[in-house]
Parts: sequence; structure tokens; C-alpha cells
Amino acid sequence: MTTRRDFLQNTVALAGGMALSAVVQAKESNKQAPNLDKLTDESGKYVLLPLPYAYDALEPVIDARTVELHYNFHHKPAVAAANNAEDALAKAREANNFTLVKHYEKELALGLSSHILHTLYWGNLSAVGGNPAGGLLKALEKHFGSYNKFKAHMTAATISVEGAGWGVLGYLPASEKLMVLQCENHQKLTAWGIIPLLVLDVWEHAYYLKYQNRRAEYVNNLFGIINWNSVAERFDWAVR
Repeated sequence: MTTRRDFLQNTVALAGGMALSAVVQAKESNKQAPNLDKLTDESGKYVLLPLPYAYDALEPVIDARTVELHYNFHHKPAVAAANNAEDALAKAREANNFTLVKHYEKELALGLSSHILHTLYWGNLSAVGGNPAGGLLKALEKHFGSYNKFKAHMTAATISVEGAGWGVLGYLPASEKLMVLQCENHQKLTAWGIIPLLVLDVWEHAYYLKYQNRRAEYVNNLFGIINWNSVAERFDWAVR
């Protein structure tokens, strides 16, 4: 006859086994995460990864000087800002002095979001270009009607971002949907839980040397250098 103690012991053992299984599965999933999600070094500090190509690799769509300035004078400072904000918040906890907590939380949100999006942006681009295929293409057709309808939606949303920001294609596991979003600055208008797959930068520093105020021309040209293999890799990982 099963006693209450036996029942509790069995329940705890079962829960422990399920928890262990979940941890193992999470570790296996993390092993398969796209390399472009690497944001930190061995110590946990945010780090600027080398570009996956030379400065001039994206010409003529994006000129070498723009890539050089963008990477060194916009992405790199964002990494430093995220680290500085985390250091300041750690000091605030040690001193139990949160006078500037609002300031540094904003700095962390802006700097870290910029680091994340820029890291994705570099990986999302390639001189090879091409078109989506396989499971990603089927998903785009399912959620947007066709690739051309997705492209029209993504282009319009990106071009019309108010001020500075990004166009984002993301996957929301909770609804199993692909979504197009606008992102103002680096951290506004996002949706909680969405996994970004493709991001298009429309801060002026991303295009102004070549395109001046012709944002639409820049965005339309970006579709000729999208690394759809990178987007597909992120999509396959996200749906798992």
C-alpha cells in the first residue's frame, strides 16, 4: 500500500528527473544556438566580435567607409556603454545606493539592445545575397501570404520607422508566429519574447554617407545582400 510519504518521495523524484531532463535539453539547444548570438567573452563582459567580412565586402550597396565608421564608432561604443551600466549597477548594489538606478537602467537597455541588434545586423548581411528557401520560405508564405508580400511589409515598416531605429522580422514562440515589427532607437516598440531573425538598421549612420536622406533606396538595396542562410539558421533554432 502506498503511503503519503511514499507518494511525496516519488513525486519529488519525478519532478527532479523532469527538471534534470529540461536542463539537459536546454544545454543541447544552447549548443545549437547561432554563433551570431555570442555577445560576451569568457568573463561575461560584453565584447565586440570581429566583423564576418572586410569593410568593403558589402559594396556597392554599403560602402566600406560607412561599414568602418558604423562598426567602430557606433557598435563599439554601445558595447562599452552596456558594460559601464552593468558595472555601475553592481556598485550601486554593493553600496546600497540606488540614486542613479533609473539612469543606468536606461543606459543598459539602450547600450545592450544596440549591441544585440548590431551583432545580428552584421550577420544578417552578406555579399552573396540570394533568396529565402526551405522551411523559412514556407513560414514566410504561411504568415505573410507570399515572400513578396513579406518583403513589401518589411520594407514599408523599416522605411517608416519614426526617427532612428530598425525593421525587425522575428519569431514569437508563444504564438508560433513570424512577425514584422518596428523598433525605435534600439529598445522601443519591441514585443516581449520575440526572437529577432532579421534586422535592418535605419539609423542615419548606417546609410547617410552614400544615400543621404534616401532611406527607401538604401532599404530596398539591402534586400540584395541579405544573408538568408543566417536568417534560416536563426529561424530553425527559434522554432526548436
